[in-house]
Amino acid sequence: MKKILFIGAGSMAEALIQGWIKEKVFTAQEIYVTNRSDKERLQFLHDTYGVNCNFDHDTYQQADLIILAMKPKDAISAMHELKPKITGQSAILSILAGIAINTITEHLGARPVARVMPNTSATIGMSASGIAFNDKVTTEQRSIFLQLLEAVGSVIEVDEDQLHAVTALSGSGPAYIYYLMEAFERVGTKVGLSKDTVRLLMTQTLAGTAEMLKQSVDDPDVLRRKVTSPGGTTEAGIKALEQYQFNEAIEACIKEAEARSRSLANSK
Repeated sequence: MKKILFIGAGSMAEALIQGWIKEKVFTAQEIYVTNRSDKERLQFLHDTYGVNCNFDHDTYQQADLIILAMKPKDAISAMHELKPKITGQSAILSILAGIAINTITEHLGARPVARVMPNTSATIGMSASGIAFNDKVTTEQRSIFLQLLEAVGSVIEVDEDQLHAVTALSGSGPAYIYYLMEAFERVGTKVGLSKDTVRLLMTQTLAGTAEMLKQSVDDPDVLRRKVTSPGGTTEAGIKALEQYQFNEAIEACIKEAEARSRSLANSK
């Protein structure tokens, strides 16, 4: 694929653009980006990454891959505008939360469509993505789609209905971790450490914990118990988490995000 077109220019589009250019999957000259009205945003992407933001009608016709990256609430109207501009040969990669493949083909016609839920860690080549395909995607196209996502992290193929859970877990997951880091920084400064010190300690702690989970054959509960000495500081902290219903809060977080993804799908 030598000409890809982003319809939408938000943070997830930028993460993929930055990751693909960094990993030399595409050159900036092969990437085209448009949105409905935010010209300042397009200028920023052009100035920062060198991508094309001014192009003519032929670009739509010649695009090998069209990436749907607009806000989900704008998806239907955007697809109505897009359909007469593109050919039946263009494949679609959608990064829209909650918008079903059937909805996409209903508005853009029968064509190869892949739905993926990456996350913004694609910027640094560490996205965790789930992907689903329709039956128009060929074996070759499937391989290309997987390679594109593997270039900016890890990717796993799932049933389309499971993308709601993927969205709630890994798609939104970075925000939950950043929110956790905010809490660490806030309480760390309350107990006498500088914000920079807390960030250094906890960033390394999160990175080390993630690497332990990747390398160890033990389940998380086993690893947790290895850290938790009876009567020690960790046990005291775990008891406080249990008292404040940490598990229940996490469950509510994921279920609410999944429900929102499903409601977006059902509203279209």
